[in-house]
Amino acid sequence: MNAPYDTLTETEWDRVSHVWELLDEGEAERARIEIDGLLRERPGHPDLRIVDAAVALDQGEPRAALEALDGAERSADPALFFHLRAVAEFELALFERARDDASCALAIHPDLAEAHDLMSRLLEHLGDFERAAEHAAEARDIDPGAYHEPLDVNDEQFDRLVQESLAELPAEVRRRLEEWPVVVEPLPSRALLAAGSTLSPDLLGLFVGHDLMHRSSADLPTTPGAIYLFRRNLLRQCPDRDTLKREVRITVQHEVGHLLGLDEDDLERWGLA
Repeated sequence: MNAPYDTLTETEWDRVSHVWELLDEGEAERARIEIDGLLRERPGHPDLRIVDAAVALDQGEPRAALEALDGAERSADPALFFHLRAVAEFELALFERARDDASCALAIHPDLAEAHDLMSRLLEHLGDFERAAEHAAEARDIDPGAYHEPLDVNDEQFDRLVQESLAELPAEVRRRLEEWPVVVEPLPSRALLAAGSTLSPDLLGLFVGHDLMHRSSADLPTTPGAIYLFRRNLLRQCPDRDTLKREVRITVQHEVGHLLGLDEDDLERWGLA
């Protein structure tokens, strides 16, 4: 039997609410300071572990989030516990475990829109596109302001947007791109995600290979590098075609910048900012 624990005081709950507000405002560093202070006063408290995990996820640290959730099963909000654990597992490409935890969250709280959205995204990675679409529709029905209808853009139309974005690059940059293919994939594969330590399954694009600034004639022959764009992730993020065109352009330029080994000042000089 789990040992009982003292509930948080009203003042402590007010401080917890402040941490959530800081996260909503994009103040992750301040949120981290606040939750660390609370944890020093109430170490290991399940309700604080939940908030600790949420801050870690906001800071792009899913492994730290999983560690924070170890022992948070008895929190006051079990649906949130399972949802946050599913988010962390999803970010680590542990899709089967994420599916199981998202299912638990929805069993407790069927109207949790973000859990339906998460389930939709992870089911796509598991190849269950029919159920993914059903959960995406549930998320839109529950919170239409946060989730939009998927864009009706076929592969040919999407490829045309990519080619238009490449055509906008400076001539010298296009010349340097000739040996690197630009590959459009539906989603990043598990193998690709496993190759990087901090790659999210939701990433929009990726450059793989040695950038031009760090290649040398002594490099051993390897599999050719490439720029990847992930169509389903881009379509999911964009509510309309104008936004999609802009996001494709930004993603192409961002990954080209990585290929060239450019910093922000270099990107400005090359016309890629």
